[in-house]
Amino acid sequence: MMKQKLMMPALATASRQHGVVLMVALIVLIAMTLAGLALWRAVDSGNVIAGNLAFKQSATMSADRGLQAALVWLDNNRNALADSDTAHGYIANTLSTEPDWYGNSIWSNAVDLGADAAGNRVQYLIHRLCRTTGAYNGEDGTGQANSCSTSLSKAPVTNATLGSSLQIGAAVYQSNPSIYYRITARVLGPRNTISIVQATVMVPV
Repeated sequence: MMKQKLMMPALATASRQHGVVLMVALIVLIAMTLAGLALWRAVDSGNVIAGNLAFKQSATMSADRGLQAALVWLDNNRNALADSDTAHGYIANTLSTEPDWYGNSIWSNAVDLGADAAGNRVQYLIHRLCRTTGAYNGEDGTGQANSCSTSLSKAPVTNATLGSSLQIGAAVYQSNPSIYYRITARVLGPRNTISIVQATVMVPV
């Protein structure tokens, strides 16, 4: 009888210990599950960010196609750049205020080159850096002289303001100036990616 009384508390203690182990195991399992979910979300977010950066870089690189196409058009139409040609995305004067290049209204007259193999749709606009349309050295309708950004200054003629070379001390050449044009390319890529790239070029008159 005495042996049975001594063993009963031991059995009760063992039963209580098994219950504690179960609770600890459940808590550890829940913690591991939460940690696994957090790791999965972190990896998934990292993949999304990496993918977006890749699309953005691809769109920026595709903008070179628009810049090159605009430069070729300028070079082929040197004798017809005094007036705007909106059908070819060309404006013969600069903008009075900087527009929202990410909006759609400014791109209504843009040249659309279509989508490339990567799914990037390229558009471009050209603005001549002149105050008004017409000849770079002419006048507007009110008799006010045009003002353009050129490679040659309209200041008093000196050796410092003439020449087709921009290097200090270079040989001086009597030549027509080159006018500055700003080309703006917009690329619409996958996942609503939008890249805006601008370049300023000189085209001889």
